[in-house]
Amino acid sequence: MNIDSIKNGIVIDHIQAKKGMQIYELLNLNELDCSVAVITNAKSKKMGRKDIIKIDKDFEVNIDMIGFIDPNITINIVKDDKIVDKFHAKLPEKIVNIAKCQNPRCITSEEKELDQVFILTDKEKPTYRCKYCEMSLK
Repeated sequence: MNIDSIKNGIVIDHIQAKKGMQIYELLNLNELDCSVAVITNAKSKKMGRKDIIKIDKDFEVNIDMIGFIDPNITINIVKDDKIVDKFHAKLPEKIVNIAKCQNPRCITSEEKELDQVFILTDKEKPTYRCKYCEMSLK
C-alpha cells in the first residue's frame, strides 16, 4: 500500500484502532476540498495497531473533540514536508456540543437551543456529567 506524504497539512496519529472513521465523521473531513487519507489498523510498535488520518490542507482541528474520543492522539502540523508543530490531545475539562444528554427529563431535551455541555468529573475513569442534570455520559 502506498499513501503519499503530505507537503502541507495535518497528520492525526496514534489513534486507537477502529476510531479513525469516528474522528473523520466528527471533524466533518468529508467537507474539505483536499485529499484526506484514513489509514486503519496500521502496525504500531507502541500500540500494536493504530489508525492515522492525513489531511493535505491546514485547517483548525477541534482538539477537545479529539481528546474526548482518544486522549492519546498526536496531532502533527506539516509545512514544506517537515513537522513544524506537534500537539498531544488530552481529556478536555469540558465538552460542548460533542455528545448529547440521554436523560429525557434534562432541560436540553426540551430547550433545543441550549448547548449540550458536559464536565469532566473523574479523570481516572474518564467520566463526564451533564452540566444541567448531572447524568453521566455513556
